[in-house]
Amino acid sequence: MARAFVFPGQGSQAIGMGQAMYETFPAARLVFEEVDDALSQNLTKLMFEGPENDLTLTENAQPAIMVCSLAVVRVLESEGNFALSERAQFVAGHSLGEYSALAAAGAFTLADTARLLKKRGQAMQQAVALGEGAMAAILGLSFEEVVAVAAEAAEGEVCQAANDNAPGQVVISGHTAAVERAIVLAKERGAKRALALPVSAPFHCRLMEPAAEAMAEALEAVAIQPPSLPVIANVTAAPVFEPQTIRRLLVEQVTGMVRWRESVEAMKVLEIERCVELGNGKVLSGLIKRIDREIQADAAGTPDEIDVLLKSL
Repeated sequence: MARAFVFPGQGSQAIGMGQAMYETFPAARLVFEEVDDALSQNLTKLMFEGPENDLTLTENAQPAIMVCSLAVVRVLESEGNFALSERAQFVAGHSLGEYSALAAAGAFTLADTARLLKKRGQAMQQAVALGEGAMAAILGLSFEEVVAVAAEAAEGEVCQAANDNAPGQVVISGHTAAVERAIVLAKERGAKRALALPVSAPFHCRLMEPAAEAMAEALEAVAIQPPSLPVIANVTAAPVFEPQTIRRLLVEQVTGMVRWRESVEAMKVLEIERCVELGNGKVLSGLIKRIDREIQADAAGTPDEIDVLLKSL
């Protein structure tokens, strides 16, 4: 069965994330310890004990979500005695999850991935003053309808589609007032729900240009190896292999839309029959089921789920 491993993005963080894995598998514990060392921060303690407000900060949530994903990868490889590239044809990740996917495929070292995501979180937070930007989920309208709503609501400000997650689920991002106008307009146009999201910055829109510049500089200083598996890039919804292209697309990703629906559709065209979400939570596996019910979608982030997955691989 042709298989892809997929990696979650922000919003999948939770107190206690990864703790059962850490306590069960030595390979997982090494991942947590390596990231703590790379960041000179006790991220593990924050993940296990909180406080939740600190874990939710973008600069902490991004590396924390990656740690859980890479811990699953290392456990699968050590317990199953195989390389990830021997058990899948593609990898993909949602927003920060693209970094997890690249690390899983060996394009980045674990330490570099942790430092890049820390920097990415800080740069995204600092790009826009608190309160000036917002994001909202629009449910029940087509992608084209949401794009039209965002354009109409902008009124000279920034308001654009940020995440095309699944049919009838699109996230918009931009100036707070513009996003608020879009929420009202979306409801008028028949959206089932249109609600502001509890985020601290307007990700994946033009307001993130200062963060894109910061990431261009950070990525230029990091070695990128050709990945052992092709990565479906967020920005193009197409496979990418070449290190310089990976570097460019990761910069574009900061201001560009996460084309998750199209990425899953691309995997279907590439004859992927099963997608397994590695890490904390089940957000992506849920979205995949909404995008294409013919693709088997499941998740592994706990010791029991890892055991089940290993038996199926």
